[in-house]
Amino acid sequence: MRWNRTFTMVGCHAEGEVGNVITGGLIDVPGNTMFDKMIYLEEHGDEFRKICLFEPRGSVNHNVNFIPPATDPRAQMGYVIGESTEYVAMSGSNTICVATVLLETGILRMHEPVTELVLEAPAGLIHARCECSNGKVMRIEFTNQPAFVANLDAEIEVKGLGSIKIDVAYGGMTYALVDAQSLGFSITSDEARELCELGQKIKAAAVEQLPFSHPLNPLIKGVTNTQFMGPLKRENGKLLARNTVIVSPGRCDRSPCGTGTAARLGVLHARGLIDVGETFIHESITGSRFDSRVASTMRVGNYDAIVPVVSGQAWITSISQVGVDPTDRFQAGFTLADTWLDAVDNKLIKSRKETAG
Repeated sequence: MRWNRTFTMVGCHAEGEVGNVITGGLIDVPGNTMFDKMIYLEEHGDEFRKICLFEPRGSVNHNVNFIPPATDPRAQMGYVIGESTEYVAMSGSNTICVATVLLETGILRMHEPVTELVLEAPAGLIHARCECSNGKVMRIEFTNQPAFVANLDAEIEVKGLGSIKIDVAYGGMTYALVDAQSLGFSITSDEARELCELGQKIKAAAVEQLPFSHPLNPLIKGVTNTQFMGPLKRENGKLLARNTVIVSPGRCDRSPCGTGTAARLGVLHARGLIDVGETFIHESITGSRFDSRVASTMRVGNYDAIVPVVSGQAWITSISQVGVDPTDRFQAGFTLADTWLDAVDNKLIKSRKETAG
């Protein structure tokens, strides 16, 4: 056996969503900030993401996290998040996976009963409070970057569906949020394929008809995902709702989605449906849950914003080496539309700098 690329990968999932962590094989990449490092990988090192996520080594429902050293002295470690079709500035489930792997594998020292971490995501610093017992991370509560609403009750035209109302909110990624019941969905597992197909259409319409750019970073732009929202209820005095987020190229997030939860908190607060400090439980299509709350309010550019706090748990599933044989015809992998709903070509992701405007 001879490999020309080798990675050590720790398999991990947060409430069902796979967020594998590369702990060996990629030490660092150029960049003055973690966002710069993300851009470098996006433009010059995308084969690393493809090797880990594309078939035959990966799967459409996997994410991968690279952990270069932090550029901010306040952070213990940095991380760059690679998803099926893109790099994202922030992901809650991946953050929980990264923190769990860093502590449970001993890369960072665990302190029981609580370890406080500061991690540097491309979106900015993320503070994580990790509850630990007997060498296991039992729960991670992270304070996200501010979330805010860009549009409430905006009308868009969706091909094959007509006019619908959506909210657009940023929670680390930017979401088109739509009421599931109004479109006839209960957010159950048997609806997953139909939700994915429609979710991709809604995202495409939102990207075209509702341009978005983050007020503090114009390279964070466009709607990233569609979130189907279930009705708001009360359970033991706490707010509860079901959801599913459709991740490109067309699959359901297996977890309740951390940045999607932050975005929905922003919408709930903007509508006066949740107060600062009140608990909101977000349930996924698989039945897993994240707890969340609005920690405080602030301004981001011209937007009223909230500081969201989200918590959940992750579990390590494997430790393995991933390699590429120099004679393998699929050096950087491939995708097929049978499972990758919108099949991804094998070209480098187009530069954000080229598309920012």
